[in-house]
Formats: sequence, C-alpha cells, structure tokens
Amino acid sequence: MKHDQTQFDALDVARIRADFPILGLQVNGHRLVYLDNAASSQMPQPVIDRMVRYHTTQHANIHRAVHALSEIATNEYEAARRTLQHFIHAREDREVIFTSGTTDAINLVMHGYGRQFIGPGDEIILTTLEHHANIVPWQMLAQEKGAIIRVAPINDAGEVQIDAYRQLFNARTKFVGLTQVSNALGTINPVKEMVGIAHEHGVPVLVDGAQAVPHMAVDVQDLDCDFYAFSGHKLCGPTGIGILYGKAALLEKMQPFKGGGDMILSVTFEKTTYNVIPHKFEAGTPPIAAAIGMAAAVDYLSAIGMAAISQQEQALLDYATSQLQTLPSVRIIGTAPHKAAVLSFVIDGVHPHDIGTLLNEDGIAVRTGHHCAQPVMQRLGLPATSRASFAFYNTMAEVDALIAGIRAVQKVFL
Repeated sequence: MKHDQTQFDALDVARIRADFPILGLQVNGHRLVYLDNAASSQMPQPVIDRMVRYHTTQHANIHRAVHALSEIATNEYEAARRTLQHFIHAREDREVIFTSGTTDAINLVMHGYGRQFIGPGDEIILTTLEHHANIVPWQMLAQEKGAIIRVAPINDAGEVQIDAYRQLFNARTKFVGLTQVSNALGTINPVKEMVGIAHEHGVPVLVDGAQAVPHMAVDVQDLDCDFYAFSGHKLCGPTGIGILYGKAALLEKMQPFKGGGDMILSVTFEKTTYNVIPHKFEAGTPPIAAAIGMAAAVDYLSAIGMAAISQQEQALLDYATSQLQTLPSVRIIGTAPHKAAVLSFVIDGVHPHDIGTLLNEDGIAVRTGHHCAQPVMQRLGLPATSRASFAFYNTMAEVDALIAGIRAVQKVFL
C-alpha cells in the first residue's frame, strides 16, 4: 500500500523540490530518484545563485589588499565563518576553520595535534563504525610515533558497546576519534556520553560529524567535543569545502598543518611567526566561493529548520524500513533503534553492484560497496551493501519507486 505524503508532511516538499533543479532530470527515461545523499546531497538554486553572485560581482583574493573588491570578498568570507559558527553553536568564530572537507579537517588535527602530543606507547581510541577518513590518518600517526590504536566494538545491530568503550581507557590513552552518525549503517552514537567518558580521563575527542550535521541540530558546546569536522557537500553546499571546529585553547597549542601565505605574521629565513587562529590553519588562497556557498546552504537549511528536516527524514526512513521488511530475501544491515536517514541492505544471492546497476536503469541512484567503512563490513561478515540515503527533499513516492525497483531486481535474479 502506497503511503500518502500529506499524512506526515511538516514541510511543503513539492515547493522545496522546486528549489533543486537537478531533481527534474530524466535518467534512462525515468525521473531521477536520488537516494545517494550520504555521499553527496544536491544543491538548491539559492546556493547556486549565491555562488554565481560572488563570482560575477564580488570575486577577489581576500585579506591584506585595500581595494574594494578584496574588502568585499574578505567581508563575505568572514561572514560565512560566522554563519557556520552560529550553525554549530561554537563559542567564537576563531574556533571555526575552513578546510577542504571532513577528511582534510581530520588530517589537520592528526598533524597539528597528534604529531605534537602523541608519542610512543600512547593509545588512540576509535570505533568500529569509523569511516576510513577517521582511521587511516591515525594509523599513519601510530606508525610514525609508535602509538597504539584501540577499537571500540559494535554489536550485531551496529551500536557501539559503551561498556567496552569505557574499558579501553587507561593512563596511556591520549586521544579519541569517533563518528556521530555511521555513514554505512546510519547508527547515531551517544556522542555526548562518549565525550564525557573520555573527559573523565582527561582525553580530548574529535567527532566526525559529516553524516550528522545534514540531519540534526548540532551544538558543539553542548556535546563538549574538542574537535568537530564536517563537509559542505553533504548539507546542500558545494564540494571542496568543510569545517573543523576546535576549542580555542587546543587550537592555539597546535602546530599548523600547512605552511604558506596568510598563515603567518612575519617570515624571515631565520624564523617564521605564525598568525593567530583560525588563520594559522588556512594557508594560501582558501576556497572563497565554496565557503560563501556553504554558508548559503546553512542559511537555506536553517530557514527550513533542522527539527523539521529531522522529522521529514525520520518519516522517510521509518516508511522505507517497514517496506523493505516486507520483501523476501532482503536484509537490513544496521538495525540500531537510533538512526539517521541511512538504510543499508542486502538481497541474499544478489551482488550489491548488480542491485545498483539495475536500479539505475529505472533512474534510481543508490550507493553500493563498502562505503569507505571496511571494518564495519568485516565485523558484519559482508563484502558490501546497497545503501539508500534520504534527504528532506525526498518523497514517499520515491521510497515506493525504490521498493518497486528492488522487486524488479528480485525477478531478474531470484
């Protein structure tokens, strides 16, 4: 039985969809059903328009110059920083660093904090749910420094086992990296509790918020995390831009990750004096247009309201979950009671790549593979899954299209 969209709508989804020109595309003769939002969400026209306005009327390099365009560009760039500060409730705008994305932000912390404060025999705690971007940099550091990585396990539902996580801490623990929302399973971790446990031991925590910020309101002061990283392209903004939030006291102690222009106060061949935060960590010409575009995306989401977005996406997830559960030979992977709008599944006897290929023939875009989370797949005994991930502009009719597409896949293979 098909679901009536109006039964749950807190949002005018039809009006919202009109803001996203790409959703009108035809793929293989079918209207695009875009369910790959965890990889990259789509960009609304107001964000596109804002970036075009910058490029056509405001573009110049920022800082230092005194000509009009440079002053305008500088003001817009720094205004974007303040917009992001308010969005995540950072205490100060200098705690918000523009990066090229979540991966870049995590690497910044690894180089700037980890290489300075983590040494031989020290321990770093991660969770099984981590994206490769929050695993590989710490492995690189551990190899260089002789440090040890400890991993908090998950249960069969895809939840971190908090008691086991707590038991990993000891006098050698120096850092924790954890995801707020699993990109592979959708599990929402109890981050505030996990940060609190780490702080009981005096250990700083980096939170990978790439999959959380698009789905829910985030308050970094309430979480009390020491670092928080996320990307623009997953929250209706452009690619090539992201944010690292860090507590000012920690950022001031850290070494810069990259050297070059704008991250210095003075340079001689004998000595360089670094700039103040956040500029110390923004070497060279930054992605100015992308930063302004990311701020426009945040303004767009804020105007809709993160609570309304969460409600819409939860309804989509609940409906899709209930429908998938009616299909024979289909298993949902990741069944934690608290999930964001990510739905991974397998069809027994059918390779996920074949599922994705056949769904694409009907214009349905899902992600297939290990989702850059191979330890999760290994823990659950799977090579890969198919993943449908929802955004607030998706509809119940698109869920119905997904279910119909899966039935068509089953007819071919089973």
